[in-house]
Amino acid sequence: MTRVPNIIVGAGPIGIELAAAFKLLGVDYVHLEAKQIGHTIDWFPRQVRFFSGPDRIAIAGMPLVTADQEKASREQYLAYLRSVVTRYELDIRTFEPVSTIERDADGIHVRALRSGRVRHYCCDRLVLATGDMNRPRRLDIPGENLPQVSHYFDDPHRYFRQRLLIVGGRNSAVEAAIRCQRTGADVTISYRRDWFDEQSVKYWLSPEIRMLIKTKRIAFHPQTVPVAITAEHVDLAPVEGGATTRVEADFVLLLVGYEMDPVLLKMAGVELKGENGAPAFDASTMETNVPGVYVAGTVAAGTQVRFRLFIENCHAHVGKIVKAVTGREAPFEAEDRTHSGRYALPES
Repeated sequence: MTRVPNIIVGAGPIGIELAAAFKLLGVDYVHLEAKQIGHTIDWFPRQVRFFSGPDRIAIAGMPLVTADQEKASREQYLAYLRSVVTRYELDIRTFEPVSTIERDADGIHVRALRSGRVRHYCCDRLVLATGDMNRPRRLDIPGENLPQVSHYFDDPHRYFRQRLLIVGGRNSAVEAAIRCQRTGADVTISYRRDWFDEQSVKYWLSPEIRMLIKTKRIAFHPQTVPVAITAEHVDLAPVEGGATTRVEADFVLLLVGYEMDPVLLKMAGVELKGENGAPAFDASTMETNVPGVYVAGTVAAGTQVRFRLFIENCHAHVGKIVKAVTGREAPFEAEDRTHSGRYALPES
């Protein structure tokens, strides 16, 4: 068993930022990550760009500079995260997923798996920075597991001259539809509402999708949901009931959102509240209802439908946890970069 004062679980941007703060302040910790660093960002579509500007998603006091002065792409941000880890010489134990969390009089026991072997750690404080998009939201319909069906959009080239049905109406679905249509796919969208929620779609994509649907270069089936998928077609049913519509499709993208995996929170005994399953925590310290167990990053919001937490307003979690654990301030700026200080948005 390895005894350590602090354990961080999760190596997304906020987990890495907290690790950098601990390293600079001389705080002893172990950092565990089930996959590679930035795993959630790694499955973003190729060359997709962030909503937020580089200054808002930069971490650990290191500037994020893009060559074209535009918002960072998936590839640029993953390279940036690697550079932060390298710059601060952070020891992140990647591909070491946590299997159990237990508590007794000695502290919090964390067991993780590495190359088939169990590693046992015991700590006083555990920080869960595991994110809120751990797995796709499933529809549980016939055909969902067919090989031509995916919950992830990777590269539009795959769909060149193919009939592609995209299910969903938030940003990921809209962006996939536009990019695949541009590469020569025959694109159809099914969405359960009558139109896209433009507050959840990047502002530069809204007029584009409107034009493509108006000119019939993308087919649109509003207020429908898929009820069955076969190797050749998808059956769409009206939300309000009625006859189904059959859409021929070679490939299907089910881009209907992602869910937080609550398993580690439950193992730690954290109370989950509301329809999002958000952990109970003290907003001033990020400590949960379980003494010594903290949350950081988007996991603090549970499964988000309309996003409330994202990278730019989770930096403050780092400052709060550092203060709670060490009594000191973070060694770099760690604050909400949406509505505070020099990052304040203009009045609408």
